[in-house]
Amino acid sequence: MGGYGSGRPSSKQKAEHCKSLDVNRLHRGGCLRPGRRGNWVWSRDGEEVGRINYKAEEGRVVLDYRVRSYGGDWEATTETIRITHVECNYGNKRPYFICPGVVHGRHCGLRVGKLFAGGRYFLCRHCYRIAYASQSEARYDRMLRRANKLRMALGGEPGTAYLIAPKPKGMWQRTYQRKHFEIEWCESQANQLFLSKYRHMFSKEEREAFFGS
Repeated sequence: MGGYGSGRPSSKQKAEHCKSLDVNRLHRGGCLRPGRRGNWVWSRDGEEVGRINYKAEEGRVVLDYRVRSYGGDWEATTETIRITHVECNYGNKRPYFICPGVVHGRHCGLRVGKLFAGGRYFLCRHCYRIAYASQSEARYDRMLRRANKLRMALGGEPGTAYLIAPKPKGMWQRTYQRKHFEIEWCESQANQLFLSKYRHMFSKEEREAFFGS
């Protein structure tokens, strides 16, 4: 194999479809304290969909789990992941994984907050060429998704068919105005991007109405 992650997959996986380890969640749960050991469990809709054993040591965490490739037999796997800490404000330190991936003979070593089970080992998303679903969205879809998120944060409904909700109690007026403006801007951008992409499908009269030419 040549190392963790050698021969990276040819097609991109989606981060949302892969089990992942978040170093900050492990840190907050006390799972990175040397000597700590236990299970990390993934669940969906209240049902367990996977688990691994972990053991924290000084400067690293050791994972023990089983994997099965292409419907074959389950195989026991042990993976050691180094952890580093970076100074941040107010004297605190933030932990990071050091990706243990080796792709085409080259050690990755990236400092990352998340590792993904895109294959046999937990590696960074760059080693597995994992993308987030939002990265494959058209830009106008991203604009609308952002606008809808803001609409719901104000207590309203998603979609341009609804009015933007009034200012929530306790929110600063300038904060509300900024969010209101951003919603309108995102939706305007989405409309323009959508129309520009599909302008070739409009009649001459429709193009003149939308674009003035």
